[in-house]
Amino acid sequence: MENLLYEGKAKKVYKTENPNEVIIYYKDDATAFNGVKKASISNKGILNNKITEILFTKLSEKGIPNHFIKRIDDRSQLCQKVDIVPLEFIVRNYIAGSMSKRLRIKEGTKPDNTIFEICYKKDELGDPLINDHHAVALELCTYEELHRMYSLTNEINEILKDIFDKEGIILVDFKIEFGKNNNGEILLADEISPDTSRLWDKKTLEKLDKDRFRRDLGSIEEAYIEILNRIN
Repeated sequence: MENLLYEGKAKKVYKTENPNEVIIYYKDDATAFNGVKKASISNKGILNNKITEILFTKLSEKGIPNHFIKRIDDRSQLCQKVDIVPLEFIVRNYIAGSMSKRLRIKEGTKPDNTIFEICYKKDELGDPLINDHHAVALELCTYEELHRMYSLTNEINEILKDIFDKEGIILVDFKIEFGKNNNGEILLADEISPDTSRLWDKKTLEKLDKDRFRRDLGSIEEAYIEILNRIN
C-alpha cells in the first residue's frame, strides 16, 4: 500500500491526510530472540491493539503524555506521528529473562530496588544494553531528555503496577519507547501489551505473556485473552 511508512516485526505504520497523525496496524506476527524465532499467533494483533488502547487510555487519565488518539478498528489505531527515540527503556520489578540468564540470578527474585535499563534500538547490533553516557555520546538524546524519559518511565511503572495488581497480576518487567511529536514534546509511544511485558498470575505464577511463545508453553492466545479480560 502506497501509504505505508514503516513495517516492523509486529506492526505497520501508515500515513494519513494529517501529516501529524499516523495509523498503526497490529499484525499477528511474533518474533523472539532478536528475530531468530518467528511465527504467527492467532488474533495477537487484535488483542494487543485492544490491550494497548486500554492501558494508554488509563495512563492518559493519570497525566502520562502518549501518542494514542483512538482505536479505529480491531487491528488499527490512530496516533500522533512521532520521531522515535532509538532507545528501549526496560523496567524490572522482578528479575527474569535476559537479566536472570546474564547474571545467573534465579528467575522471580525480587530486588530491593526497581531496576532501570536502556537498550540501543539497532537490529544489526542486537539491541545492545547501553548506559546513559553511551546514549548521549551516540547523540540519541540529551541528558535532560534522558531525565525526562526516566521520570516518565518511573511514573508509568507505578501506575501499571497498580492497574495489574488490582486484577491479580504481577508486573514482572516491561519495555517501552518514547518519541517526539511535531512540537518536540516527548511522548510515550509504541505499545504496552503481553508482547512487551512479563505478566504473571499473582496466585499461580502462570505466565500470561510472550514467554509462552519464547518457551513453547502453548496457550498463547488464551493468555493474551486473559490479560484483556482482566484489565477490561
